[in-house]
Amino acid sequence: MKSKFVSADEAAGLIPDEATVALMGGGGGLMEATCLFQAVERRFLASGRPRGLTLVHALGIGDKKTLGMNCFAYEGLARRVIGGHWPWSPRMQQLARDDKIEAYILPGGVSSQLFREIGAGRPGLITHVGLGTVCDPRFGGGRMNTAARNDLAEIITIDGREYLRYKPYPVHVALVRASAADDDGNISFEHEAANLDAQAIALAARTSGGRVIVQVKERLARGALKAREVRIPAAWVDAIVIDPGQRTSYDIPFDAALSGELTGAARFEPEPVSDEPFNERQAIARRAYQELEPGAIVNYGFGIPDAVAKLVVARGELDRIYQTIEHGTYGGSLLDGVLFGYARHASAILDAPTQFDFYGGGGLDIAFLGFGEFDAQGNVNTSKLGGVTVGPGGFIDIAQNARKVVFCGTLAAKGVQLVTGDGQMRVQSQGAVRKLVRQVEQITFSGEQALRRGQQVLYLTERAAFRLTPQGLELFELAPGIDLQRDVLQQMDFAPRVAEPMQRMPAACFQRTDDGTGSLARR
Repeated sequence: MKSKFVSADEAAGLIPDEATVALMGGGGGLMEATCLFQAVERRFLASGRPRGLTLVHALGIGDKKTLGMNCFAYEGLARRVIGGHWPWSPRMQQLARDDKIEAYILPGGVSSQLFREIGAGRPGLITHVGLGTVCDPRFGGGRMNTAARNDLAEIITIDGREYLRYKPYPVHVALVRASAADDDGNISFEHEAANLDAQAIALAARTSGGRVIVQVKERLARGALKAREVRIPAAWVDAIVIDPGQRTSYDIPFDAALSGELTGAARFEPEPVSDEPFNERQAIARRAYQELEPGAIVNYGFGIPDAVAKLVVARGELDRIYQTIEHGTYGGSLLDGVLFGYARHASAILDAPTQFDFYGGGGLDIAFLGFGEFDAQGNVNTSKLGGVTVGPGGFIDIAQNARKVVFCGTLAAKGVQLVTGDGQMRVQSQGAVRKLVRQVEQITFSGEQALRRGQQVLYLTERAAFRLTPQGLELFELAPGIDLQRDVLQQMDFAPRVAEPMQRMPAACFQRTDDGTGSLARR
């Protein structure tokens, strides 16, 4: 049998013009096939090939500079991009804004699950996820610019209930990242920090008659892998590229705590908690923390929700809840910023499509998520802000399915100056950008759908807390030190219902510790 091991440049040469290419990865280099991506870029810059690619990815990939999706951000190389999350590639965002490509979004979980449905030869993904949002053909159909003209989904009715059918498509090439391959071509994820949707992507390409190209760090002898260690069998694999310099993340060569390989006492060593200067981020996190209940299954989103996760760790209460993230991990200490998606000492690592199955079936008790803006109907926008394509990542899949959703963010942006730490919150400069708007630019979370499903929805800011009611948004809590009219109502584009009596947020949420830091440990 001919060897499947090839160079990165040879692998890039296997991608034909006009191909649909499935990509995987997460921010910070999580399971990113960087060597393969760069080989495609080199080939295009040298020869102008491949051209006219359709690129599909579920989560954000890149470093906001030159890596990840930035390798494909060239006019002519990319014709269409169906991306779950775009901010890691400002260059691709600019191509979308200039209508140089057809720009679409899909919910991250839908994208991963759709790969699996394509691989199984089924007629697309049928789900409630995305109803009432920008992915619903009645509200945009996933289109993010004028160059995008097709709907990615259609409305169907089963037993009197509406669903979205996300349409299948052939996958001509899958670019997959893994840890090791044996001489036969069997693939292992053993040293990876996540599984993501690698298996589903490979399956989609294999059954579409396409090519499965895998980047690994090492080549092992035939028989070196146990059968249960093989996540992609050799029968699915067409080409393998060895990258000895492959890293766990862009900045971390390898960390066994991130790949979940440590056992025994080492796995339960407490993680150091770094203090941050106390500000509105910690204040919002402390208020959000109060919504947790023992035994809850929890998801944390990107941004201020990171601080909620850190608070749980700092208080030594990881055993109080079941912590999850959409990348497929359970438990552990979550990393944040560019390393969002990684967890140290995770208790379980599942495939992303399976994790989203759990979410979609109603398994989440509570989700802490950020917001770009929200409106009087309780709709939230995170997917398109100021005309720039952002994409939802796993936001839609999570927000639409958790029993309780707690949105966390500041009331305004750009030039806001706040002072806190003495038990109160004071606004010195209100901010030029209002985030509580009359109508959101795009619906990434539907208040109407949430009411139909009976979800409990809160919107927590540093100045006030709101909740979703059948009559619209209700303001029910005010931060100590905040003037209702000047600091809240006059900074909104709509008039919410105001609860009577008005409750006060606990002063402890706005109190720094004795050492002057933002330490979140219980005192």
